[in-house]
Amino acid sequence: MSQPATPPHHPRRLRSPDNARLALGLLLPTLLLAACTGTSAAPRTDTVAATAGPQVTGPLCAALPTGTEPGNPSFLAGQPVDQALRWIPTLTTFEAALRTSGVLTDLPTGVTVLAPSDDAFAATFSEDNWDDLMTHHTDQLRTLLKAHLISGTHPIADLVDAGTATTLDGVTVTVTHTGPTARLGDRADAICADYQATNARIHIIDAVLGPLPVTADGTGHRAH
Repeated sequence: MSQPATPPHHPRRLRSPDNARLALGLLLPTLLLAACTGTSAAPRTDTVAATAGPQVTGPLCAALPTGTEPGNPSFLAGQPVDQALRWIPTLTTFEAALRTSGVLTDLPTGVTVLAPSDDAFAATFSEDNWDDLMTHHTDQLRTLLKAHLISGTHPIADLVDAGTATTLDGVTVTVTHTGPTARLGDRADAICADYQATNARIHIIDAVLGPLPVTADGTGHRAH
């Protein structure tokens, strides 16, 4: 097989100043056209917006799942509210009560959940009283739970700006700014607010709302 001919080698010649100016004049418009029409330039970093996940706020947030841990705020944002509540480790009592009472099936399309922590329930009910409420007094339990639900999905800042919120049991609760968080009904502070779920906002609070009396026996023991 014949080999392709090798291009002849020509000695490099220095251009005269006139020839150099002529070549530059011909080349400059080409360079300018390429600069205007090129598409390979890297995007400017100051115009690229970073996608941030939901931001939760409050003193309890640091103790709850973050980053890529199961139950982190970004993960919960894609979950229906009943599943999202099950992933938050400090809401086992509240989630079980919602599920047992059937209130979850009656939730509006958009809902804000004021979710008392497990410690809040332990400080409010004795173990026997809570078990009795869960087992034999479904109507009272449903009323209690509806005192923690608000129609519509409201960030905690919007609730503070409004000053009041009406829960699904028909009671108007005051909402005020206090320190780094918000206080609801002069009883509960939001300790980790602004979890997002599908058509829902979840604000963890440190006290139980509603009209039922405090019956805790001081031991902190309560069945889950």
